[in-house]
Amino acid sequence: MSPPVFLCASDRLSSDAILLEGAEGRHAAAVRRLRPGERADLTDGAGLVVECLVTSAGRDSLWLEAVSRTRVPAPSPRVVVVQALPKGDRGELAVETMTEVGVDEVVPWAAARCVTQWRPERRAKALNRWRGTAREAAKQSRRAWLPEVAELAGTPEAAERVARATLAVILHEEAERPLSAVSVPEKGEIVVVVGPEGGLTEDELTMFQDAGGVPVLLGPTVLRTSTAGVAATSVLLSRTGRW
Repeated sequence: MSPPVFLCASDRLSSDAILLEGAEGRHAAAVRRLRPGERADLTDGAGLVVECLVTSAGRDSLWLEAVSRTRVPAPSPRVVVVQALPKGDRGELAVETMTEVGVDEVVPWAAARCVTQWRPERRAKALNRWRGTAREAAKQSRRAWLPEVAELAGTPEAAERVARATLAVILHEEAERPLSAVSVPEKGEIVVVVGPEGGLTEDELTMFQDAGGVPVLLGPTVLRTSTAGVAATSVLLSRTGRW
């Protein structure tokens, strides 16, 4: 069984004896109940992984001895999902599963037909939930690089991400070109646009196409917006060499 992974500040990971405290320390000591002699890995979420052994356990902290250090290269090509806001807690589900498969950044998108809208007074709380979900899912899936959850984007901002991409695909149920037929770059950034349950408006589709996005068909069935992103990125990642 793989050892548990905890997040730790980069400056602490340079020491041979590392104190894990705060929320991560409480989780390791009180929830996981790690004890001396057990293995645990620490990461700064930016590619550095330190294999450790627990030397002592407190009530809400651990002391660990660094055994080895590994620097994991940043994933390439980078995969970004522009995710229309799903209903209820399906947003966190989408972030969780996309993090597990390896998405590098999620951009929350307030599409025209989204039932859910992040009002200004709720935006920070909703964004923090997505970021917290990404953080925990990254630890669960033993990622050395934490995914980024960007600020909420409108359609013009989402189109800018499409324009900057090496490849940008727009999931659309009326597209004729299958996703599996798209040539995938070896490096750069791949952007996947996932629309809301009600679909993209004509204006949104036109804006994304004008920015260089390619409409693609994911498959013969229509997926929920919360699952379409993970399905699409799985297809792409299997063809990049990252999987």
